[in-house]
Amino acid sequence: MNEALLKNWKAEEEMAHIVGWDFSHIHGRYEEEDDLPWDFRAVIGEHLKKEHRLLDMDTGGGEFLLSLGHPYPLTSATEGYPPNVKVCRRSLSPLGIDVREADDDSALPFADGVFDVVINRHGSFDPMELYRILKPKGLFITQQVGEENDRALVELLLPGTPKPFSGLNLAEQSWRFEKAGFAVLRGEEAFGPIRFFDIGALVWFARVIVWEFPGFSVDRCLPQLIRAQEVLEREGCVEGTTHRYLLVAQKK
Repeated sequence: MNEALLKNWKAEEEMAHIVGWDFSHIHGRYEEEDDLPWDFRAVIGEHLKKEHRLLDMDTGGGEFLLSLGHPYPLTSATEGYPPNVKVCRRSLSPLGIDVREADDDSALPFADGVFDVVINRHGSFDPMELYRILKPKGLFITQQVGEENDRALVELLLPGTPKPFSGLNLAEQSWRFEKAGFAVLRGEEAFGPIRFFDIGALVWFARVIVWEFPGFSVDRCLPQLIRAQEVLEREGCVEGTTHRYLLVAQKK
């Protein structure tokens, strides 16, 4: 075992913390295909009007929400991860954005029929609860990480690990929304490559994305990391596949 590599992997494991959704630590050391067939921001722009009441679920640090430029008094955000809640209260609340801590997508802290548009980028949701908080003809617009996301990488490091969110695919989610009383206006699905150019970056990634790589550690997965290093040296990268889907649903 190369001691320098092991030392590097251990260091990456120790540094694997994240605030908001900031992957700058591994920029240039990995690449993720983000050329999706749709532009999530543009899809939102097709439907969101300045007078609409907007909710961004699981806003993270609020970066994407702020980029939309929607009027702050008509904007709300939920977040369930306590460090991100603190970030949102520092950055969003002073602007007049209504920030609510919420870690249960089936019990959102809002009255019935409040919102014209609810957006959700890679967060969890409950169609029945969305139906409750949306106005009649209100829209739910989401871009989601699908159940097949990073599965080749998970199998490389943690063989046999079950999917964390089975059923997260366009067909099954469209059915759930139709059952809850929505009309699905648009649905698309896409798969693309994700590549790592050093295994230290993969270690950092796996420690941060704990729901996809449960129980991962350098010590536990050392034989698999050595095999990943061999793949990297042979092929120039370690490659997996991303899974994304887009759904636009309207309350009937």
